[in-house]
Amino acid sequence: MKDAVEIPQIMAEIGANAKAAAAELAFAPAETRAAALYAAADAVEASIPAILDANAKDMDFGGEKGLSAAMLDRLLLDKDRVKSMAEGLRAVAEQPDPVGKVIAEWDQPTGLHIRRVRTPLGVIGVIYESRPNVTADAGALCLKAGNAVILRGGSESFHSSGAIHACLVDGLKVAGLPETAIQLVPTRDRAAVSEMLTMTDMIDVIVPRGGKGLVGLVQREARVPVFAHLEGIVHIYVDAAADPEKALKVVLNAKTRRTGICGAAECLLIHRDVAETIGQGLVEALIDAGVEVRADGPFQDIDGTVAATEDDWGREFLDMIVAVKSVADIDDAIAHIRRYGSDHTDCILTEDDAAAERFFARLDSAILMRNASTQFADGGEFGMGAEIGIATGKMHARGPVGAAQLTSFKYLVEGEGTVRG
Repeated sequence: MKDAVEIPQIMAEIGANAKAAAAELAFAPAETRAAALYAAADAVEASIPAILDANAKDMDFGGEKGLSAAMLDRLLLDKDRVKSMAEGLRAVAEQPDPVGKVIAEWDQPTGLHIRRVRTPLGVIGVIYESRPNVTADAGALCLKAGNAVILRGGSESFHSSGAIHACLVDGLKVAGLPETAIQLVPTRDRAAVSEMLTMTDMIDVIVPRGGKGLVGLVQREARVPVFAHLEGIVHIYVDAAADPEKALKVVLNAKTRRTGICGAAECLLIHRDVAETIGQGLVEALIDAGVEVRADGPFQDIDGTVAATEDDWGREFLDMIVAVKSVADIDDAIAHIRRYGSDHTDCILTEDDAAAERFFARLDSAILMRNASTQFADGGEFGMGAEIGIATGKMHARGPVGAAQLTSFKYLVEGEGTVRG
């Protein structure tokens, strides 16, 4: 653990190293950056025992801190999860390289030829909690997009993140890229976070990935631009024209597959016309699956439910808990989502095309779905290889943030001795 007095100096050195590395990465060949990721994936697979040993220490630490079962699940690594991490690194390596890609190209009557091309952002700071796989995902995506990255993992995942980071550094070494292209803050001290948020000369953007408390802190205190990744207050609206079989499959998966991820469903809105048919069946199935159902209206009469309170709307449970409410119609559902949602992911279950179009047009969440589990709200499932988070803001990046979203652009303008009259 580093002394708090040393932290400003340590962070300044990390920032300077990242800036220097970013300058090299900006013109490093795509093949070289991909080679670093392939080598890192090999290193992760070769280091499975070491990574699991490190994770065991973190699990002990998390248990002592009293983390919930869902949060411990986010923290836990097993052999399959580590292998999936390696596969994710390879998937990012295999993605089309965004750097230098021509976004638009045109000629002007003046004789100028203009291209708008993707260019790296520079240095990205990623501040995240619990999930150690973010170390691999964020490091890979930033490198793929030609950026240097400073990673500050949560205190719970300190040892796991360190073991994974070592594998990323091995990949950089193999490819001949600067080892400081991917750096991990070497302390649990929160003073390091405060330093990162004010390093405007060295960090180009901050990406917070975690709960409402972390994201709120970053948004309040950051002087560096932020890609906001707010909590996933995910709603599923069961329309009057929903297919009962599809609804059952989707709702159970969306709530119970993994409760601790931001795409997990937290609130179920059910059209009153199907409350006694589809709705009752869904509530009973959720209870049978071990979910605590906090119900409103007619659903309170179902055995095993708990009466919902105002605090249950607009809440990210990240646990085997769901809020359920009867709504008058689709517009009532939309109004509820607008009031309580977080603009992350919302879903409609319906066979009515007009209803789906209304839902899609009148809500502005980063991700809107129809007849599909909200657990698909993930960059890997969108074909991006991985994601650094899901941005819920409206500036620059929105939805799953993959490599392409970690670039900006510049204009390349060519003439033939062209002058302006």
